[in-house]
Amino acid sequence: MTIKQFLKLEWKQFFRSSHWQKSIALNILLIFFAIYFMVVFLIMGIAIVPILKDTMPGEDVFKVINNYIFYWVLADLFFRFFFQKLPVMSVKPLLTLNVKRSKVVHYVLGKSATSFFNILPLFATIPCGVMLIRDGYATSLILTWIVALVLISFIINFLNFIIESASAETDFSFLPPILIVGALYGLNYFNIISFTSLLGSAILAISNNALYLLVLVLILVLVYTYNFKILKQKLFLDSSLKSKVQEVNAANLAWTERFGDIAPFMQLDLRLIWRNKRTKSMAFLMIIGLLYGLFFYPQPMYRDMVWLFPFIGIFVTGIFLISFGQFIPAWDSGYYKLLMSQNIKYEQYLRSKFVLMSLSVVIIFVLSIPYVYFGWKILAAHFAAAIYNIGVNSHVMLYGGSFNRKKIDLNQRAAFNYQGTGAVQWIIGIPLMIVPVIIFSILNWLVSFEVGLAVLIIMGITGLALHKKLMNHITAKYLHSKHIMINAFSQDS
Repeated sequence: MTIKQFLKLEWKQFFRSSHWQKSIALNILLIFFAIYFMVVFLIMGIAIVPILKDTMPGEDVFKVINNYIFYWVLADLFFRFFFQKLPVMSVKPLLTLNVKRSKVVHYVLGKSATSFFNILPLFATIPCGVMLIRDGYATSLILTWIVALVLISFIINFLNFIIESASAETDFSFLPPILIVGALYGLNYFNIISFTSLLGSAILAISNNALYLLVLVLILVLVYTYNFKILKQKLFLDSSLKSKVQEVNAANLAWTERFGDIAPFMQLDLRLIWRNKRTKSMAFLMIIGLLYGLFFYPQPMYRDMVWLFPFIGIFVTGIFLISFGQFIPAWDSGYYKLLMSQNIKYEQYLRSKFVLMSLSVVIIFVLSIPYVYFGWKILAAHFAAAIYNIGVNSHVMLYGGSFNRKKIDLNQRAAFNYQGTGAVQWIIGIPLMIVPVIIFSILNWLVSFEVGLAVLIIMGITGLALHKKLMNHITAKYLHSKHIMINAFSQDS
């Protein structure tokens, strides 16, 4: 089977899929984001040489740029892990045909070379190279430099898949890249090992002698070969049928009985969260969310940006609400048809989700009380954000869930897995985060900080007062979409 035939099969798969039309809005949004970043990188590539000449007079601009490449490598590796996925095609039907597995693996790995992450740096490096040539640097030097950066980009591309494959076996698969990037940055920051100088000098040496490009080519071949090996080992027809056998320790969930008729649904959600990789990772995300304020509050420059306090408060106290709520009811998509065939009240099913999200907000707010160390305004903002999250955002999440049509496979990798993500998850961020910040900012500017928080609290209390009416409306919306969601969750692609 040739590459042309592989492309033809993928083209048919894409347009014959039951989901591609539903993803048009998201794809258009992603295209706009892609254009935005291309323009940003293009401007950065054109402007970096004049900026460095103005800010660092007398310095060798080319050498300075090479010293900053270390930070580009770290950022590239970090963002690739969280946003780039191996472009795997549906290979199971091919495994029953007379098609060599090696051809399939080579095609999948080769396709990853066309990733947007490999193309985007060219919008900065090529204009930057042109500006350097105009500034008097030798054309051969700059062309070798650009080729070296392209090879480094490809090395990062395949290195990312190795890290992802190794970390996918752990419950917290996002820890390895954070630890790797954090360790390298820390070693460089504290001058234990100056990676900026080492990498900068290496790239400068390669640029001066094109023969050294063979070293990068050799590294690229090694990481590609290793990727080929691990991917080929997993490419079997029954590989997805293999499962780990392990003892299940059921937690004591007797405390949920006090919530009455919604207790069985809460127990179901808690077991789902605890027993699956993707949902279990949310426990760690709660810790990250709780510490989110430490990125801002200790820095004096943010102390006067009071409009930022509610935004951070909503994110900190609502981290579980956001990460769990945005995929309601897709978490249950694997057995949604069975669930809907039971004699249950949909209102109880949704109310259990509301109570679970509300409890998480209360618990995280209590844990965030030590932020008062940075000032009473921060604690007050977190309190107002918590009330707003419970009274408004919890209902927004539940209502937004009625538009979810994307199935989620809970056996897939845990963190930063964007399966199940659709246009709903993007649009819902507007009422969730942007609207309350805008309301507070306007009132804080026109009246006072206290009035801005008071309005957020009043909005939250109003949402709680209207909870029953809102839940009736949300339940009716879910019942109206019930069979549509059953059909969507039954689709395999």
